[in-house]
Amino acid sequence: MPASILGEVDDLPGTEVIRDRITRLDCPSCGSAHVAQLLGDNGGISYVCTACGHSWS
Repeated sequence: MPASILGEVDDLPGTEVIRDRITRLDCPSCGSAHVAQLLGDNGGISYVCTACGHSWS
């Protein structure tokens, strides 16, 4: 049995492309995949691109 759900997903045929599409987050400004997730004071989630500095939520 896999240690995580991602190990279980990897065993299914044809899921690599779907998993890549789901887990990758690109910057809407420059298209970079270098994105950090930030947690706000009120529990909100926002993102910042470490390549261009663009931030969004």
